Amino acid sequence: EAIAAEALLRINEFNSQNIANTVWAFACVGWDSHELFIAFGSVIEERLAEFTRIDKSQLHVVALYVRIKWPNVEFPLARHRESLRYAYTQQESAPSQLQGDVSAMLEQLGWSHTEEHRTVEGFSL
Repeated sequence: EAIAAEALLRINEFNSQNIANTVWAFACVGWDSHELFIAFGSVIEERLAEFTRIDKSQLHVVALYVRIKWPNVEFPLARHRESLRYAYTQQESAPSQLQGDVSAMLEQLGWSHTEEHRTVEGFSL
């Protein structure tokens, strides 16, 4: 909680990459305070032009986290859902080693399948 409080106090000192990394980290650990995400989201929305494609890709994951965790909370980045998703899906990606291993095992079992499936949100399964 101390880190979250300090981050909120100093958010205006952060560059766009620091903001994206910080709010993404809070989403990854399952931070349970929508107020933090709304505060970060408001600052991000004001400064969105400063964010790179990679930053926006991270913000896509944050926006999904907030939408799933608090579906009735108005999150500032929800208005930018499509541009964030676009940034996320434009990343060069390849199936992970685990996906490849699972695919190879399924092939050995005789199950014909597609090695990679992309969800509407851009996740690789």
